Amino acid sequence: MSVRFHKMHGLGNDFVVIDGRETPVALDNGQVRAIADRRTGVGCDQLIVIERSSVADAKMRIFNADGGEVEACGNATRCVARLLGEDVRIETMAGILHGTTDALGATVDMGAPRFDWQTIPLSYAMDTRDMPVGWDAGLERPTAVNVGNPHVIFFVPDTDAVPLDQVGPVVETDPLFPDRINVNVATIVDRSHIRLRVWERGVGLTQACGTGACATAVAAIRLGLADGPVTVTLPGGDLIIDWRDGETIRMTGPATHVFTGELDADAL
Repeated sequence: MSVRFHKMHGLGNDFVVIDGRETPVALDNGQVRAIADRRTGVGCDQLIVIERSSVADAKMRIFNADGGEVEACGNATRCVARLLGEDVRIETMAGILHGTTDALGATVDMGAPRFDWQTIPLSYAMDTRDMPVGWDAGLERPTAVNVGNPHVIFFVPDTDAVPLDQVGPVVETDPLFPDRINVNVATIVDRSHIRLRVWERGVGLTQACGTGACATAVAAIRLGLADGPVTVTLPGGDLIIDWRDGETIRMTGPATHVFTGELDADAL
């Protein structure tokens, strides 16, 4: 069976996007991993399947490179908005997101952040603003935010000095986080600028993570370290995140269509 796909990326966080609205697509975990493989498949951080929705313009399902389905992906939401039209409502496991596009990218309303320990979720109660826990490499007393998916954020003097490839998987799979966690290490440049690296749950180190940028900006504003709008600089480039207490998060950044192709699903 031949399946048409779009290769897209947001700041280097790349996706295989399959539009299954006309012809439904059912892929198991093994097939997702095969498509995501950068040597023998198409290669991507996430596989995105667009489906019909009864409550929005379209539904977006998000599968990490390890085959697991996740709730939200900010960069993918911008890419799907860019693919579908100028003003779209997209159903996700994290809720309905509203995206508007221009010639270069998209702005997405990512909804309101959540801070309660049960909604991160954590395994037991604690203050998510200043968590009394720590790991190696000086990662201690983080803050946690759920922006449709769970994030823990460490503010450090130099994000590049943290061996995130080593400590990221340890934090991700710590029993404190029953659904695993996305791990962010951030450095405050000034009150309107943050540098960020992300270990993404089920993916690993990424060039960019839209929900990570949202979570980190919200955490910095909540802690009084920054004021919105905030420029978040990731290895792949910049995102603009705007949030006020009690409001929803707005994320603006590029969304790039690279090419369209076909893959042989029977060969996976």
